[in-house]
Amino acid sequence: MKTQDSADLCYPHLYNNSCKKPTSLWTEVVLVQIILSVISLITVALNLLVIISVSHFRELHTPTNILLLSLAVSDLLVGFISMPGEIYRNTSCWFLGDNICFIYIYLCFIITAASVGNMVLISIDRYVAICDPLHYQTRVTGRRVKVCICLCWLCSIVYCIIFVKDDLIQVGKNNSCYGECVTTVDIIVGTFDLFITFIAPITIIIVLYMRVFVVAVSQARAMRTQVTAVKLSLSVTTIAKKSELKAARTLGVLVLFFLLCFCPCYCLSLAGEDLFSSTTAFAVYYLFFFNSCINPMIYALFYPWIRKTAKLIVTLKILKPGSCEAQIL
Repeated sequence: MKTQDSADLCYPHLYNNSCKKPTSLWTEVVLVQIILSVISLITVALNLLVIISVSHFRELHTPTNILLLSLAVSDLLVGFISMPGEIYRNTSCWFLGDNICFIYIYLCFIITAASVGNMVLISIDRYVAICDPLHYQTRVTGRRVKVCICLCWLCSIVYCIIFVKDDLIQVGKNNSCYGECVTTVDIIVGTFDLFITFIAPITIIIVLYMRVFVVAVSQARAMRTQVTAVKLSLSVTTIAKKSELKAARTLGVLVLFFLLCFCPCYCLSLAGEDLFSSTTAFAVYYLFFFNSCINPMIYALFYPWIRKTAKLIVTLKILKPGSCEAQIL
């Protein structure tokens, strides 16, 4: 009987302390692994195109695109680290040891926090561009945006230490058996995180974009009136506003999909639902990861430059001398 049971354990030689292997049918496990692995590869490939595009072509080095670059980096890390890790962690035993488990969980927390921070920065950027266009060029500079992005990632690294503080003291403390990779968050830290990474960011994003939407609609109506008395003097400003409005619409779609993917997952966590206890909960959990695959698709749909740069990258034309100076916009 002991021999038969040991075959279902991750570490048969540690009979009393070993976790059991996942009980799902191997066909279901393989199917889930294949589907999620394909999504992971697509996420990495698409976001890598965005990163190379914005980094290589100088014409794309605008404050807004630098924010998109930071978001693409976090999305790339989701596809490269978070997705494969979750596939492995929840479809098989964890054989990589407690130290790798600690690093993986810590990185996942950092990536999530940075993604939320990037979305807040994008919302602030659009708010200033639409609601205060005359001061946008002076207030939102490339250097300031880079500083904000660095602070966003640095704050995420420091902030997420509170989630892994127990593992810092004793690695693998939260694992109930060998072959498991989990972490626990006490109620005080969870309540604090609820405000910092959910309530506060979502409130800021919604309030800013409601304001952006109201101003954008009023500006669009003003443009359609075509007041001839000021048409000549405001022609340059009007063109600039049109480009900013287009960017606001595009990034508004980006933020909308982020909220649609982020909120259900977080709400399930707040309700105390085990994210792997049911098919629905499992799908909602991976919906948040899938958002990282959707983002570059939104860029390709609304930004012609991403389609143009993707073609140059795939055909290796970016390897030609002076390709970084190419006219993209």
